[in-house]
Amino acid sequence: MSAPPELPGVVRAALDVSRRLGFLSTTRHETGRLLATLAATRTGTLGELGTGCGVGAAWLASGAGGGVRIVTVEVDARLAEGAREVFAGDNRVEVRTGDWTTLEQFAPFSLLFVDVREVKSGGLDRIADLVGCGDLVVLDDFTPSTAWPPVYDGRVDSMRERWLTDERFTAVDVMVTDDASVVLAARR
Repeated sequence: MSAPPELPGVVRAALDVSRRLGFLSTTRHETGRLLATLAATRTGTLGELGTGCGVGAAWLASGAGGGVRIVTVEVDARLAEGAREVFAGDNRVEVRTGDWTTLEQFAPFSLLFVDVREVKSGGLDRIADLVGCGDLVVLDDFTPSTAWPPVYDGRVDSMRERWLTDERFTAVDVMVTDDASVVLAARR
């Protein structure tokens, strides 16, 4: 088995800030590589809900072209400041402090990465309004399920089921590792 590809410098920088601040809940490398790949196909504005110390935004930035703008929002001011350090030299990335509704003023997003559980469970209608036809929403931190409806912890995963069946989206649950999946949803 070969070694994993080298991490982009901006991702390493975000991971360093995360470690320094003791924030260990970051975007997995496998999810990050998916984000970078999807970002490479997008133009316009990319968004992220739940910056943490900027690891997800760093993956987006590592794949995005020069003309793309990335806006990310974090409710914890200390973490947002750490993320600002990471992107101090990249004028494509703007880190905002606030709740997820802070992003509404920057819509529409050609790609929106949602890494906040409360938003995934209760904000489908508002998130749908943040993207246009053909735009993508990536929802992180699911556990793979081989059942339908999807099951998590012995119960129907109603949040994931809502995303996979909403008529405004064509969506798929994509395994990124044996123990992690994301929902990738394209707005119709």
